[in-house]
Amino acid sequence: MTTLEFNNQYQPLEDLLFAFAMKLTRNTANAQDLMQETLCRAFKNKDRFTIGTNFKAWITTIMRNNFINDYRKNKTRNRVEAPIEDFSYFVENKSVEGNANSIIMMKELNSMVDSLSDGFKIPFNMFNNGFHYDEIAEEMNIPIGTVKSRIHFARKKLRNMVTTQYGTTLLRRA
Repeated sequence: MTTLEFNNQYQPLEDLLFAFAMKLTRNTANAQDLMQETLCRAFKNKDRFTIGTNFKAWITTIMRNNFINDYRKNKTRNRVEAPIEDFSYFVENKSVEGNANSIIMMKELNSMVDSLSDGFKIPFNMFNNGFHYDEIAEEMNIPIGTVKSRIHFARKKLRNMVTTQYGTTLLRRA
């Protein structure tokens, strides 16, 4: 597709594309940015457009995909952009108590984990030690779905044991 053919196809759809961009972004400035990015990508890939197919569908698909990609980037970026100082209040003045009650409770919790059958205990402990599902599945030579299921049921059994032993107040604190 030549530049002239591209312009001839694009010009009649400009208002429709802007309306679609507004529907996606709900903001004039963001819609204009989306329009510009869509136009740049479509123009850059104009050679990939097959003559005789639906140009409107092709360019609106590019716009929709641009919007989805930007949305995902911004969603991730918003989680990471906060400076670490914003979270410092979580760790300030927090000391770990080494009193007898917490030591006894940890021994009881460890014995609860040890009381699980090996089929549940081994994947649970491996996951708790930082292994990923696929690594556990490979190590134990079982399907990944089985690993996820066993870890889920191990958590469920431990939750029931903790509730029986300590009541529900302990689970609310964690």
